[in-house]
Amino acid sequence: MKKSIALLSLLLAFTIVLTACGSNTKNEANNTDNKSSQESLYDKVKKDGVLTVGTEGTYPPFTFHDDSDKLTGFDVEISKEVAKRLGVKAEFKETQWDGMFAGLDAKRFDMIANQVGIDEDRQKKYDFSDPYIQSGAVLLVHKDNSDIKSFDDLKGKKSAQTLTSNYNDIAKSHGAEVIGIEGFSQAVQLIGSKRVEATINDKLSYLDYKKQHPDAPIKVADEEENGVTSGLMFRKDSDKLVEEVNKALKDMHDDGTYAKISEKWFGEDVSPK
Repeated sequence: MKKSIALLSLLLAFTIVLTACGSNTKNEANNTDNKSSQESLYDKVKKDGVLTVGTEGTYPPFTFHDDSDKLTGFDVEISKEVAKRLGVKAEFKETQWDGMFAGLDAKRFDMIANQVGIDEDRQKKYDFSDPYIQSGAVLLVHKDNSDIKSFDDLKGKKSAQTLTSNYNDIAKSHGAEVIGIEGFSQAVQLIGSKRVEATINDKLSYLDYKKQHPDAPIKVADEEENGVTSGLMFRKDSDKLVEEVNKALKDMHDDGTYAKISEKWFGEDVSPK
């Protein structure tokens, strides 16, 4: 009887060892499959000779259609240059913002280039390139205004803001009297006629407006030290592709190509500080 129990225990132990080995082998196989999956997107892009890019096409100056209906903009040029340095061609898939992430999930494109802000929640689900552009809030006043030099000087002053924006909250937090408006152009008009003293808006929007309207009577009185950074976005586990894109972005900065594209669209270098 004791021999039977001992034999049974030995067989049970042997079975457990085999099961563990099989499980380890399966895990190793899964890890190998995952690694292959990580590298396959880059390999596919190189093999096809095409980097498919999701973008809106309705968001100037980043991605929009010019007067000849050609897709252009800052993000479009950055994407084309990145693809060129990968040795492939950029092919754009225009998609509404609301469906952009779902399109990436469904593998309709390999990368999103649409001023996607890098935040903690998105990083949990997606991969990002290194930040390639930065923006933040700027305080704008009339070019002749010498009273307002910082956000703190807004207390008791009239600031033109769209009421649903976070810039409205910033103005209120500094004690401004908020005057509701519909858009940035209206804010500039009110500042120009001196019906309000200031407005707070996005730096990139200001640079784009100033480039289009160089005679606009406004100037920057103050700006956020740390703005929001944006990155090119990918599905999780796109490691090799992200690595090569980051290399391309770095090379663009090093050889001055990025600064040239940036100055074309904004009049200055808008790369992250």
